[in-house]
Amino acid sequence: MSRTTEPAAPGSPLARAEQFMWLTARVLEQRRFAFHFLGGDRDAVDAALGSYLNADGGYGHALDPDLRGPLSQPLHTAHALRVLDSLGRCAGQRIERLCRHLAGVSTPDGALPVVFPGPRAYPGAPYHLVLDDPPGELLTTGPVVGLLHRNRVWHAWLFRATDFCWERVESLRHSHPYEVQAAVTFLDGAPDRARAAAAADRLGRLVRTAGLVVLDPWRRAEHPVAPGYAPGEQLFPHDVARRPESLARGWFTDEELGRSLDFLAADQQEDGGWPVRRRCWAPGSSLEQRPIATLEALLTLRAYGRPLDGGAAGGGPSGAGPELSRPAPAPRR
Repeated sequence: MSRTTEPAAPGSPLARAEQFMWLTARVLEQRRFAFHFLGGDRDAVDAALGSYLNADGGYGHALDPDLRGPLSQPLHTAHALRVLDSLGRCAGQRIERLCRHLAGVSTPDGALPVVFPGPRAYPGAPYHLVLDDPPGELLTTGPVVGLLHRNRVWHAWLFRATDFCWERVESLRHSHPYEVQAAVTFLDGAPDRARAAAAADRLGRLVRTAGLVVLDPWRRAEHPVAPGYAPGEQLFPHDVARRPESLARGWFTDEELGRSLDFLAADQQEDGGWPVRRRCWAPGSSLEQRPIATLEALLTLRAYGRPLDGGAAGGGPSGAGPELSRPAPAPRR
């Protein structure tokens, strides 16, 4: 995928987002923005990510802003892997050390909990409960395993963790929106593509039947929020099918996805950033989450051919571009 190198047109979504990023984002998100949209250096992103790396091979230091403190946590690992995947650097000794770390801290069934208990308490979002003996969760294991498989990483830990993810995904009868996101990341990277497609088809029917995704964001006030979620904390088609090649793309019609992308484009705030719809529990965490949400919004809009720099939209419904057709899913970009 080509990256923008010319300055965006003044007042365009990208120009407004750039001002927001320089004004509010951490160094990591600033460098990610520069890499994806300004022709920046991937080494600079890698260097910024390295500041979150711990001696045990895991990542900490509030890389995921919902968990503060220095401890290595699975949510930080998933975040780091998303960054490394975007750089094409999810390989090598760093990943080998990370997998050894995951093998040493996984639950007896080979999975990852949401939060590991530490020797002392550090601040964290109240919805991420710290338990003395936490169970393995698809919410954290799915994204880690999916991204490692997507990059053709093999390690002994992955065998049991993959089995855990398959069992959880294929036995889901009830779920919640963030778990669905985790399942999609696993299925999009799983090496058994036929099995992944079959599991995604069943999961998509569950998502639609249970109303886990709001199909019309413009009428979201009429849609009930999932139990335990904050008011307005809802996911839309673009949140689960972030890229056209995702298996989740087939869950939605062109009209539904086009409407969702229209909403995403219109959701850019006056300051140039995108909002975070999760519960606000600490000012610093919320401030750090918005640049991450802004990057995700820009990358999703660009993946579907939406104009960001003031150019004209491509063809298709609502100017969504030709990418609204459903290409065959692929485990790699």
